Amino acid sequence: MYAIHPQLFEAQDIRFGPIDHEAHPHIEARWTHDAEFMDFMELGSAQPLSPEMVRVQYEAIEKEISTQKDLFYFTIRAKDDDRLIGKAILEYVNWTNGNAYLRLGIGEAEFRHKGYGSQALHLLLQYAFVELNLFRVTAVVPAYNEDALHLLQKFNFMEEVRRPNAMHYNGAFWDIVCYGLLKTEWVESTSI
Repeated sequence: MYAIHPQLFEAQDIRFGPIDHEAHPHIEARWTHDAEFMDFMELGSAQPLSPEMVRVQYEAIEKEISTQKDLFYFTIRAKDDDRLIGKAILEYVNWTNGNAYLRLGIGEAEFRHKGYGSQALHLLLQYAFVELNLFRVTAVVPAYNEDALHLLQKFNFMEEVRRPNAMHYNGAFWDIVCYGLLKTEWVESTSI
């Protein structure tokens, strides 16, 4: 079988934490001005936000967390200085079927391509499968986001659905790809 990792919210270089309503709106608002991050993190239209608009989003997130119980939102923080560097989300949790959708992104450009996304995905999957006891997780990614596709494949996600030419990006149409991972597959491929 598998054992629960003693540090549920910590990896080698990162930790998960809650939203800081004072510091984080200014940081996340800055990320919304980063076209690359927004094009990779959001499937909808990117829109630059002010810190106040981000605060309003945080309030809506916390209201949904407290009432719906189908959203788990974590900030990703660097362990050495507790700086906000990204976000990791389990959303649209369907408790009846044990399924959730996941999203994660490293908003701070200097922390990209250094393994922090892998650490965050490991923590998020551990949380989904061990703490929440979900049966499967799903990730929906545009095909132009090659980094995300490689990360999901590294964690043994399988392509389940491909919607051809479903998204317009940089003057071209791209597929949207749905990847899935079952708890049984995750347990077989990982040692927690």
